[in-house]
Amino acid sequence: MTFFFVFICLLLTSCKEKKINLGQNANFTLEENISYGIHPEQVMDLYIPQKNPNGKKEVFMIIHGGGWRAGNKSQLTFFTLSLMKKFPSHIFVNINYRLASETNYALPDQMYDIKDVSAFLEKKLHYSPKFILLGNSAGGHLSMLYAYQFDPLKNVKAVINIVGPADLTDASFKRYQDYSFVERKLVNPQAPKSGISRIHFGNPVQWIKKSSPPTLSYYGKTDRVIPSTQAKILDSALTQNNVIHETYTFNGGHLDWDKEPNNIFLIDKVETFLKRVDKK
Repeated sequence: MTFFFVFICLLLTSCKEKKINLGQNANFTLEENISYGIHPEQVMDLYIPQKNPNGKKEVFMIIHGGGWRAGNKSQLTFFTLSLMKKFPSHIFVNINYRLASETNYALPDQMYDIKDVSAFLEKKLHYSPKFILLGNSAGGHLSMLYAYQFDPLKNVKAVINIVGPADLTDASFKRYQDYSFVERKLVNPQAPKSGISRIHFGNPVQWIKKSSPPTLSYYGKTDRVIPSTQAKILDSALTQNNVIHETYTFNGGHLDWDKEPNNIFLIDKVETFLKRVDKK
């Protein structure tokens, strides 16, 4: 495993080599730091299978965490490569998005960034692909919120939510140490329509309906950032709307989901879940 990661590190840092061979017929062409917008943070890494590169394929969109105001796509590079070994016929895009700050709101800008990535890929690929949104922490929240509220054309096939906050109004989540940021800077006051509060606007569970995409969730048993109540609230909302969903837990805290054996378990469950979705 160590040799594999060292090999990939060398491969990704090479200025000349843009081919990635992961074995088992998992061969991809990499385009790094493609700009999908005019802001310097609007960049992405794109991995396209070398086999039948012009064929129509589904797309994994990988969305990093970091509390909406930090983080980088590089955090999920190794996990993305592991997914690529399991799904060698899928396209993968690992994105950065505009980060929030004391002077910039997270939403709706981060929703628009996901939408812009989708539009960019549709133009580049010359077809409208189905997306599997996979994000951790804030990226899990963004994946759910986009799929449940900002995807009227239903281009999102499924959501893989990893330790993402699903209900911002949950009393247990309000003990989150940066909850004041959620209240003040998560949502631009001008974004919600009349009668909708800012928290409601940015709250994934409040947008779940019967047509929402299937959702797989993964939460840590000792997570001190995202309380266990989040999984229960999300499951309840999905169940009430008859949305296909599965929830699993792992041993560890907020950052332990991509450590062995948790990461291997998750990837296997993603494979099984997507096969279930294909059969619906």
